[in-house]
Amino acid sequence: MESETGMVKTGIDHIKEYADLFQNRRVGLLTGITGRNSENRSTIEILQETCELAVLFGAEHGVRGDAGAGEDVKTYTDKATGLTVYSLYGSERKRLTKEMLDTFDVLVYDIQDVGARFFTFISTLHHVLEDCAEAGKTLVVLDRPNPLGGALAEGGVLDMEYSSFVGCYPLAARYGLTCGELAGMMNEEQKMGCDLRIVPCTGWKRNSLFPEWGTIWQAPSPALMTFETTLLYAGLCLIEGTNLSEGRGTAAPFRVIGADYVDAEELMKAFNQAGLPGVVSTPVWFVPAASKHQGEKCGGILLHVTDYKKIRPMTVSITLLDLVRKLYPEQYRVLPPYREGGRPMLALLSGSDALLGDWDKDDILSAYERESRHFEERKKKFHIYE
Repeated sequence: MESETGMVKTGIDHIKEYADLFQNRRVGLLTGITGRNSENRSTIEILQETCELAVLFGAEHGVRGDAGAGEDVKTYTDKATGLTVYSLYGSERKRLTKEMLDTFDVLVYDIQDVGARFFTFISTLHHVLEDCAEAGKTLVVLDRPNPLGGALAEGGVLDMEYSSFVGCYPLAARYGLTCGELAGMMNEEQKMGCDLRIVPCTGWKRNSLFPEWGTIWQAPSPALMTFETTLLYAGLCLIEGTNLSEGRGTAAPFRVIGADYVDAEELMKAFNQAGLPGVVSTPVWFVPAASKHQGEKCGGILLHVTDYKKIRPMTVSITLLDLVRKLYPEQYRVLPPYREGGRPMLALLSGSDALLGDWDKDDILSAYERESRHFEERKKKFHIYE
């Protein structure tokens, strides 16, 4: 289905109109598997034809999308181009070093984001904004629409005391900005002073979600193979901070939710009785092939999105967590921090400590509603698109 103005075109589709940004300059490209134009051609190939592409940079999942979630990638040579590839995701570094900065004059960013604060690509974008500003380098963002739309914000706004690589900036969990708009917001609000240029997309309206774009879905990570999964991820990512399985190691991550202590029928009935708009569940029994509860028989629910516009993924997540902790108080747990002295992942993902102790679902959702409405007003000045 096409959008009201025809097929959506992203920044890379308009690259020739902005050729002067790259003339007589060495170009670095920060991209991933989603870096492709509307004809499914790689941004790497296109830039090789249009400018002096000198070096490649990868975020989580790598330049070619062949790195798993959290996988540590070292510096290597890309076989297809012969170019050096530096990883900006790993234990060694997440910032541009002087060695890297010396390889280019202008850095191009072309990665499809998913519109959720905890997706690490936006932390990488924040870091390169800072690093390019400090080094006096130009950053060009080839803009892409937000698949979750640009009108609605949802969830709490990150408390910077809980800042991490899964939440580095005070955004609502579902923030309703394109990557170009987000870059502009961070650059201006933090007074970074980066020479930021945005190559806009066309054919996109703020209230349109991915199914209205008239384009194919290119999975931004191995766990987000469909739009439905990605929409749910905008809230259900919180499950990763608990001892519930979020469905990793199954055919439907972020749609399958459960644990070895969950009764599938019981949870399904309780969830459906909540009557949340845009979503229903069916019972499921599963054995994760990886991640939490690997090899163990688990009960849970399979989530089905019935209305993309009405569903509120964060409300789904908070409701599920509330039901599970009340149905199974002896078994449900918040996972401890990954490292000594760190904060629990649930706090990092949710952006505060509100879900760590005893909490009231209605109070949490009311607070999220206030914060997200305030954030909607705050972000309007950075909107590029109607």
